[in-house]
Amino acid sequence: MNKENSIKLIESLRQAYPDATCSLDFETPFQLVIAVMLSAQCTDERVNKTTPQLFKRCKTIQDFANIDINELERIIHPCGFYKNKAKNIKLCAKQVLENFNGKVPRTMEELTTLAGIGRKSANVIMLEVFNNPQGIAVDTHAKRISNLIGLSTKKEPEKIEQDLLKLFPKEYLKDINHLFVWHGRNTCIARRPKCDSCSVKNFCSYFLKTFN
Repeated sequence: MNKENSIKLIESLRQAYPDATCSLDFETPFQLVIAVMLSAQCTDERVNKTTPQLFKRCKTIQDFANIDINELERIIHPCGFYKNKAKNIKLCAKQVLENFNGKVPRTMEELTTLAGIGRKSANVIMLEVFNNPQGIAVDTHAKRISNLIGLSTKKEPEKIEQDLLKLFPKEYLKDINHLFVWHGRNTCIARRPKCDSCSVKNFCSYFLKTFN
């Protein structure tokens, strides 16, 4: 796909999903850091059901650093992989307190030094907290849609991201991940894509190969 068509693709998705925004609930930068960590291999809906109790128990970054790990594991258990996530949450809180004066860092490089925060998570934080997108968070939706449409043939998220960054001008970065998530949940569903009603089917390699 060339740049001209990639822009038309995003504009079509914007029209289809004018209300596309971040699905994770948070009030502070560090709450989003925690929510993003919990969302690994877990739905945003489940995370949003879990975080109210967690955020009520831990009101400050210091609270996250000091909470007993067994109590933390019990609270976040519904999100899966709770032992590893609990360990990362406590370590991440300590890193923010000790290395960044208690404030969530504002660069990709610094964010990815935190426990439990990889490039995808850092991309989300840079966009949602600082309104300064540096790339595209390639989650399961972005990966599937990119491969089906033909935006990238790669399988690794970071390689897919690099392909997408070559196609989309920077001013579109703040919308792309929201639009892909909403499109993936509502239309390009993994097991039963609604190709007939898809707003971008004319741009999609999968649709053109399958139905033409």
